[in-house]
Amino acid sequence: MSEAPKIAPWSTYKRLWPWLKPYAPRLVLVLLGSLIATGLTLAQPWISKLMIDEALLKRDWDMLVRIAALMMGATVGGFAVNALVSYRYVSLSAQMLFDMRVALLRHLQRLSPRFYGSFRLGDLMSRLNSDVSDVQRVAGDTLLSVLSNMLFFAGSVGMMLWLDWKLFLVGTVLVPFAVVSFLHFQRRMTDLTQQMRERGADIGSLLADTILGMRTVNALGAEDHEASRFARANSGFVGTMLRMQTTSYLTGALPGTIVTASSAAVILYGGKQIIDGTMTVGALVAFITYHGRLLAPVQALMGLTASLATARVALARIFELFDTAPEVTEAEKPWPLPLVAREIRFEGVTMHHGRERVLRDATLAIPAGSLTAIIGASGAGKSTLADLLVRFLDPVEGSVTIDGTDLRDLSLTDLRARVLLVDQAPFLFNASIAQNIAFARPDATSDDIAAAASAAGLDPLIARLPEGLATRTGERGLALSAGERHRIAIARALLRQPDVLILDEPTAALDEVTERLVALGLRRALPHATLIVITHKPALAEMADHVIRLEKGKARREPQVTAHG
Repeated sequence: MSEAPKIAPWSTYKRLWPWLKPYAPRLVLVLLGSLIATGLTLAQPWISKLMIDEALLKRDWDMLVRIAALMMGATVGGFAVNALVSYRYVSLSAQMLFDMRVALLRHLQRLSPRFYGSFRLGDLMSRLNSDVSDVQRVAGDTLLSVLSNMLFFAGSVGMMLWLDWKLFLVGTVLVPFAVVSFLHFQRRMTDLTQQMRERGADIGSLLADTILGMRTVNALGAEDHEASRFARANSGFVGTMLRMQTTSYLTGALPGTIVTASSAAVILYGGKQIIDGTMTVGALVAFITYHGRLLAPVQALMGLTASLATARVALARIFELFDTAPEVTEAEKPWPLPLVAREIRFEGVTMHHGRERVLRDATLAIPAGSLTAIIGASGAGKSTLADLLVRFLDPVEGSVTIDGTDLRDLSLTDLRARVLLVDQAPFLFNASIAQNIAFARPDATSDDIAAAASAAGLDPLIARLPEGLATRTGERGLALSAGERHRIAIARALLRQPDVLILDEPTAALDEVTERLVALGLRRALPHATLIVITHKPALAEMADHVIRLEKGKARREPQVTAHG
């Protein structure tokens, strides 16, 4: 389980600059448009003052017509500019957040399998979906609202000071109390938002575990147990949600009530000035309009601050992923992978997972073009050797080389295009068999796919399926057997025509006859490739040109191979 990230400071928003920078010039134009729209909106109360003082009270029809036309122009113009600004800003923010999603996905692609083994799936999906969506919502709506409300607030304050500075003081005397009240509840909202995220992630992780392990749940008759676990997790989520709802209401309602109370003072003081003849009716109407519109941005800004605080929690969770350093990094100037002409060599390799040492000073050689079997007890480090060969991991000590070139000096893209690993439990996408075989090979023809399927021993399966290669594999390939899934994964690898193919227990779910067919098909499909088979089956090892036995992380000589630890 991952630890809950700390709530980030407000300065976290500065980290959005790399994604904001490419769009900065266009955002400046949006800012200018927002200024124009705010100016047109601020002009309307002043036009109302002119209408009352210069047209209605003086009974001037011509002036009334001109002022009405001016009001219509300001209203329509403000609407049009606001619509254009909003559309353009949402478009830019969506592009910016798309860039951020892609950058996060690219970063996650660089993390090692150990990261995904220790990080909760539900929590990870919550960050990728809910948290990034929250940031997108704030970027697409809240930030523009903050900008427009701040501009309108500043303009309203300026107009009220110009109309009557004493009345302005009367109308705003309670605002500081509202702000203090809001800040108190806002801090509580930030804490509850963090708790809400974590409780939601708990539910997501529990559901992911339950669904992925449904076969085990049913086999053990543990349906009631799982329902109870879900009820406890849901109870914690609902309790936090109710506390958050109450705090959210108080965050907006109490400060709003305090600020609205100042309207009565404006009416009393302003009305007294009209009675005394020191203020015109039009000026008071304009002032009350500005004052009413002043309260709106104050309340809106207080509410928007809560949204920004929510997004701040989301950003903290997103940037925790960005701050997770990859275990494997590419050299500053990587070399292309040379032709595998001599050997793949492990020289003094030591590897451990946490405190557990898996390999210790392992030294072995795999001749180019050979079929080499790696055998050994469970936990001896066989799969770790495979992860090292494709650089999912780097050795703690020692080196892995191809013809004397350290893998750490090679291009990762080049390495993983020509050195392929088929895992012990390969993953299939919820697509057709053909689409799974041709994954990441959009240029593959139907003949290429069929040939790879045949080489992997899939002909009997394809022949008995009504839809053949077009048959869907189901979620994670569970519509097929384990052996069928493995052969599809082998076909997917064969289609790439790698120089080195590593198979982790490729025939664990196959009978002996099918096992031999697959092994022979591999050699026919890749006659010059280096084949490395990790297996516990003696029959498959007997078909190999060389055998390496691992015992407690040490490589031991077998008759077919020269290796030492």
